[in-house]
Amino acid sequence: MENKTNTLEKLSKIAGEIMNPALQDWQSRGGKIIGYFCPFIPEEIIIAGGFLPYKIRGIGSDDTSEADEYFDTKNCSFVRHCFNHALLGKFDFLSAMIVGTGCDHTRRIFDNWQIAPLKTKLVYLLDHPRTMGTEGMEDTIINYYRAQLAKMKEYLENNFGVEITVPKLRSAIKLCNETRLLQKKLYELRKVENPPITAAEVASVLMAGASMPKEEYNEDLKMMLKQVQHDKDRVQRDYRARLMIIGPAIEDPVFYSLFEENGGEIVIDDTCFGARYSMKSLIDETAEDPLHAIAKYNVLDVPFCPKINGSHKNRIEFIEEMIKEYNVDGIIGQGYVACDPWGSSFGLLSAHLKNAGIPYLRLEREYISTETGQLSTRIQAFIETIGKSIW
Repeated sequence: MENKTNTLEKLSKIAGEIMNPALQDWQSRGGKIIGYFCPFIPEEIIIAGGFLPYKIRGIGSDDTSEADEYFDTKNCSFVRHCFNHALLGKFDFLSAMIVGTGCDHTRRIFDNWQIAPLKTKLVYLLDHPRTMGTEGMEDTIINYYRAQLAKMKEYLENNFGVEITVPKLRSAIKLCNETRLLQKKLYELRKVENPPITAAEVASVLMAGASMPKEEYNEDLKMMLKQVQHDKDRVQRDYRARLMIIGPAIEDPVFYSLFEENGGEIVIDDTCFGARYSMKSLIDETAEDPLHAIAKYNVLDVPFCPKINGSHKNRIEFIEEMIKEYNVDGIIGQGYVACDPWGSSFGLLSAHLKNAGIPYLRLEREYISTETGQLSTRIQAFIETIGKSIW
């Protein structure tokens, strides 16, 4: 039986690589892998089709020269690093790609994927509602997204000769709900005064879960959770501030180390593929119409990112709840250069936090951290202003 360290090392290694042993084993048994970008693209439908959902990342990239032939340098660097990997053949193991309408930058991947010389020819665009609507319009929005999910389901069925049935969808929902519950337990370890697992380790565990079979991942996560809670040898870290980080997905462990080196402890987040999708609710496993249940979860139940117009109030409520629950001293708003949705959201967030008297630091950076000196200086100064001194 693996010990906790080995399990954590396994998940961290999977998170740090594009291809990993779990994917290789899946493919060796004839399994197909479907790539996707945004968290609102339901893994449940992909799993119900017998596929392995794989969250596209640009981890390990140090260049965007190939992608810059398709994207302007003013485009988000996350998009350019991911597409550069695709052009270099890093994602040739994919049988299909699903792109969402999360933002205009990601949306352009769908256009360029169709014209670029890529091995994976099947690419599908899933449209997500871009407004929460007004009171009384909830059913209309849910039904719209349910119709979009039905089209995606038919696309997979028609192109791969599979049947995605109601029982298969319910089974996939149950599996993914188990993942959410386990990930929530992972975050609960960050509530204590001396968390037994670091923010970088949490992020790695979450990323691993989006790039390996869910059944295997859930078993690994159960083992790790059980053992980390009883591990008396975990390093006790002194810190000066408990922080919450907000923004798009963070996939670079170096970025987390900047906070730890300067006395900051990131205890909770509101990021893509982070706490937002595991802290609040589950999908109804017994719903008569599983597609409707999946649509409702992704349209109304999840605290939205800024791609959804009118979601600021919803997001503020989630942030304030997490501040209280995790005893947060300050907020970090981090986003990528040229990220329009998050850029506008941070302006609204800044004003709200200022009025509430909550310390706030806005960081704009590239997807892959290279110039860390200036970021470290700003982080250090911010943590010092919070006023806690235990060193």
